[in-house]
Amino acid sequence: QVQLVESGGGLVQPGGSLRLSCAASGFTLDDYAIGWFRQAPGKEREGVACITRLSATTSHADSVKGRFTISRDRTKNTVTLQMNSLKPEDTAVYYCAARSRYLGDSVYCSRAQNLYDYWGQGTQVTVSS
Repeated sequence: QVQLVESGGGLVQPGGSLRLSCAASGFTLDDYAIGWFRQAPGKEREGVACITRLSATTSHADSVKGRFTISRDRTKNTVTLQMNSLKPEDTAVYYCAARSRYLGDSVYCSRAQNLYDYWGQGTQVTVSS
């Protein structure tokens, strides 16, 4: 059974940092492009970052560029989202998702949620003083 589990969310003050982790069971994350998404109350889910199958390329939304970094830890079969300089507008439920093999998956990735096949349950991130 393919499962994705997010962890690392919580309450943090503005300017603080959190490190989210996406772990997989039933498959190897290295075989998939992985994306991080978030959904704030009353808003649509948006793509935050993605990483290609062989980690050759990453993509970050303009709203988080320079503050968030997506990366893989192959030894742990996880993908992390390091979030620094957090702002109240970063408050949301964060999800990781895996996209099955596609042509060019070691070259580019997309932050379009409709392209992803497997999803975790999400982890809450709250940025507040």
